[in-house]
Amino acid sequence: MLIINNLKSGYNKMEILHSVDLEVKKGEIVALIGPNGAGKSTVLKSIFNLCEIYSGNIIFKNKDIIKKPTYQLIYEGISYVPQGRQVFSSLTVKENLEMGAFSIDLTPKESFRDLTGQGFKIKDLIKKVYNFFPILKEREKEMAFNLSGGEQQMLSIGRALIQDPELLLLDEPSLGLTPKVVKEIFEKIKEINKEGVSVIIVEQNARKAVEIADKTYILEDGKVALKGGREILKDKRIRDIYFGGR
Repeated sequence: MLIINNLKSGYNKMEILHSVDLEVKKGEIVALIGPNGAGKSTVLKSIFNLCEIYSGNIIFKNKDIIKKPTYQLIYEGISYVPQGRQVFSSLTVKENLEMGAFSIDLTPKESFRDLTGQGFKIKDLIKKVYNFFPILKEREKEMAFNLSGGEQQMLSIGRALIQDPELLLLDEPSLGLTPKVVKEIFEKIKEINKEGVSVIIVEQNARKAVEIADKTYILEDGKVALKGGREILKDKRIRDIYFGGR
């Protein structure tokens, strides 16, 4: 579904990623882990065209998307949930979800594509999100600023799911949440994936991310240092990558 070849990217002419290669197959969860400053979030921002691309290719469903603007990437089937539980605090839960539907063509039948080519009305997409996150249904008339941190994270993910993505980019979804809520968020990510959505997750909670991932890439200093399956945390080189050999 997604192939990244020899990617070099960064910000304001400062190169952060140095020749990164990465692959996501349809239906996979891929985890990106590594120490702070390794370039994990920059991988997601490169895919979503939120940073400068200096060279390389990003191929999504056999098309190079490097030069596509972000709004077109949403139409292509990619959605992005940035870190920090970014919600529209002065809007209700339902209004936040409706904001995620801006890319949906409302004419002539208020429908949007689904995997069968039939079509979802916006209300059906919202219902689908409520099936993943029942607490959002219970609180749909609440203002977003009244939600707990975990509920705001669910709302952020739900708003991205309204766009009916084929590939979901998640940046630190467990950041600042209690262990109980973190467990729930990761369970929801697995449920979303089982519905056919491929996922790339950037996480500091390495163990949790690797547990749910089909494949894991470990970044160090803007390069892929290791890649593998769930056994990767047993690799002796992990200590050097995270702790500099201490």
